[in-house]
Amino acid sequence: MDTGVLPPPQPADGDVAAPAVALFDFDGVLVHGDAFALFVRERYARSLPRKALALLCMPWLLLVLPFSRRRVLRALVHLALLGVGEARYRALAQAFAASLVRRPRQFCRDGLQALRRHQAAGDRVIVVTGCEDALVRGILAELGLGEVEVLASRLRPTWLGMRQQWHNVGRRKVESLARHGVAAWGLTYGDSLYDVAMLKQAAEPVLVNATPKLCKRVEKALGRSVRRVEWY
Repeated sequence: MDTGVLPPPQPADGDVAAPAVALFDFDGVLVHGDAFALFVRERYARSLPRKALALLCMPWLLLVLPFSRRRVLRALVHLALLGVGEARYRALAQAFAASLVRRPRQFCRDGLQALRRHQAAGDRVIVVTGCEDALVRGILAELGLGEVEVLASRLRPTWLGMRQQWHNVGRRKVESLARHGVAAWGLTYGDSLYDVAMLKQAAEPVLVNATPKLCKRVEKALGRSVRRVEWY
């Protein structure tokens, strides 16, 4: 199986090589599905009042949906976190992370093995994701990967509850990397068009479990071929 791990370049005599940088998306690459969406669904599943409030808002949500799916999803997240302060949110995220890692077949075994191989090779591994920061860090810690660098979406506390501060998707992933002091990287493991900006600047772009149609669309956007791996 193609693992997607390349040997690091050899330094010239007398030079000290910087660690190779490998970027991993999270949802769809290390975890099957969308971790934050699973968290939000559990919030609704555990609260009848939140379900009722969402139903009351349904006419407005259906009206907005044809024009902005993102706005509808954001509203549902806001309802799920209504009245939840920062400390409470962090506790909820950690509890959910602990329960998620116990679910069978929830995580991509091959993806986690590839990440650990990069670590063993001395590479600098960074998880760059649209998942929320406290949640993805909690999940990685539960998986024994708490030392991995993370660049993720962030929430901020308001008097109504936690609200979106930074949605780390698309080009914002590259912006996050720039602010983090990362200007170049060797490999990027992604699984969707949202990763195109990050894939484009990689020496070796890798698509995980991508359909032929998605591969063609990504290759057209990048102007070059990508490597495809099957991870389970």
